[in-house]
Amino acid sequence: MTLDRAVLVFAGFVVLLGLALGYFVHPAFLLLTAFAGVNMIQASFTGFCPAAMAFRKLGVKPGPAF
Repeated sequence: MTLDRAVLVFAGFVVLLGLALGYFVHPAFLLLTAFAGVNMIQASFTGFCPAAMAFRKLGVKPGPAF
């Protein structure tokens, strides 16, 4: 798995987790989904992605985007 795919899988997981927690636990967890969305938008403009940095340190091989 490349770094790009790992970041996309992680972002999708965070979005789904935020939605599930918002529905079943407390609506404030929807802020997690909003944070993930804002982070994806800023990463598309700046190229800075904390998740990509973490996955790179874990040894995931780089992809074309990150």
